Amino acid sequence: MPLLIKLRSNSKLVYVALRKVLHIDLDAFFCAVEELRRPYLKGKPFAVGRQLGERGVISSCSYAARSFGVHSAMPTKQALRICPQLIVVEPEHHAYETFSQKVITALKGFTPIIEKVSIDEAFLDLSDLSQDSFTIARQIQKRIWLEASLPCSIGVATNKLVAKSATDVGKLASKGNDYPRAFTVVPTGQEAAFLSGLPVRMLWGVGPKTAAALKQLGIHTIGELANYPQRELVQLLGKTGYDLASRALGIDDRPVIPERPIKSISQEITFEKDNREETYLQRTLYGLGERVAHRLRQEKLCCKTIRVKLRQSDFTTHFRQRTLSSPTDEESVILKVAEELFSQLWRPGVAVRLLGVGVGKLSSSVYQLNLWQTESIRERQLLSAIDELRERYGKSVVHRGLFIDNKHEGV
Repeated sequence: MPLLIKLRSNSKLVYVALRKVLHIDLDAFFCAVEELRRPYLKGKPFAVGRQLGERGVISSCSYAARSFGVHSAMPTKQALRICPQLIVVEPEHHAYETFSQKVITALKGFTPIIEKVSIDEAFLDLSDLSQDSFTIARQIQKRIWLEASLPCSIGVATNKLVAKSATDVGKLASKGNDYPRAFTVVPTGQEAAFLSGLPVRMLWGVGPKTAAALKQLGIHTIGELANYPQRELVQLLGKTGYDLASRALGIDDRPVIPERPIKSISQEITFEKDNREETYLQRTLYGLGERVAHRLRQEKLCCKTIRVKLRQSDFTTHFRQRTLSSPTDEESVILKVAEELFSQLWRPGVAVRLLGVGVGKLSSSVYQLNLWQTESIRERQLLSAIDELRERYGKSVVHRGLFIDNKHEGV
């Protein structure tokens, strides 16, 4: 479960996920690749598609071609009729796969939590990164251009639904014959407001038939859908009505699902200035460990390996890790081991540039507590209460004893 905060939107109580989800869409991907392979195409009206008589269809078209009314899924014959000068290029899927993999490789430099939706579209969960969403997204857009020479549009929000909508809105607002390179960030708490004025057809899950049914109810925008009595929507559309009512408020709990299971979870921070103060370093270590433990419980996972990473001011980097006798997701265990590993890595007076805590050898969390394991039972009850407080009021609302006197900074 993601962290949640309660907000009021349109007089309704809404839970908003405190995640950082990025949606990336490569602009006119096939055409962008073809311009790299055939530079003479740049700026010209052209399309990628097949010319198979009546059955030829356009797969993608340049923005110059779009200004003539050409669009994807259009019959090639029709495209040539409305744009006689259109250059039609046969698709080369091997090249597209190669460039798509370049993009994924670039994205993995930021996070392993990547859900590849299609050859030119993906979601990323950036919740574990300490930088703000705007900064990370700009870095990603720049990295893709530098490493793959491809333009892309990005939407950032607290969930997949709104992030995808943000990308779509940004691209629709783009004018001219160049790639949109749109960039849209929806601030936390503004999900419902952002969606409100959009046509209801833009809401995920609303197809032509549902849109027609909603139109009969006088619902044309997502905001109108959000304000419509949920009970009536459910009576009309069944479970779909319930789902649409939630989505109209910007609620989407779907996780970003990587192609492979999560193998590790980590948190690290690079200090603005190198730090050698033991108390501050310990507080930072504890904050990182708390977030790692909380993420484990969010994902319903346990770890068997705990590691600490420390980088000195001269960029020398050290690691220590320990394998436990049994898997855990308990903060007390993770923090205790992390502190012991840190004491092995750090010498008093040594300036630290970066500090990190990570866990590995992950497995599904299964507990078989017996009647006599009172300490474990109490720990789980405590963790459950702490998690609930953090989900309601944010990660900084409660910390273990080390944080009582000095509020942790930077984590």
